[in-house]
Amino acid sequence: MPARHTEPPVMFHYREGTQPMDDQMKQIGDNQPGQKSPLRPMLAVRRGRQLRPFFFHMGPVALSITSVLLIGLMAVLYLGQVGQAAVANQQLQDIRSQQATLQRENQDLSQTIAIERSPAYITKQAIRAGLVPVNLRNVRTIQVPGLQPVQNPEK
Repeated sequence: MPARHTEPPVMFHYREGTQPMDDQMKQIGDNQPGQKSPLRPMLAVRRGRQLRPFFFHMGPVALSITSVLLIGLMAVLYLGQVGQAAVANQQLQDIRSQQATLQRENQDLSQTIAIERSPAYITKQAIRAGLVPVNLRNVRTIQVPGLQPVQNPEK
């Protein structure tokens, strides 16, 4: 019997997300006899390999400088947000203190209104203005012929 020549198994080192798709496309092409394997997905995979981000080709110094710049940018953005939060907090405290002051003024005004509506206060102010209480014996009434008397709504 002649010896059959077999090729050793090939070990693939895949980059994440690229080679398994390539194998799947080959399988699709192999599973359908008589048809060509689709080329468009293969081209997209190859183009994806060519469009890798530029920082994979950077040296350690350039990568370090870029990292420091990005960290600095993030720190500046963070400090800006913290500053805005501090200003908003101060405005909130000012508004709350203003609200407390207005509430105290409202209570004082409500108390003043209650005092000035009391009968004792009204009587005191009337006497101060020179008015005197009416004695019902000294009141004269005039009767007009043909005029209907006014009825008291309280009765």
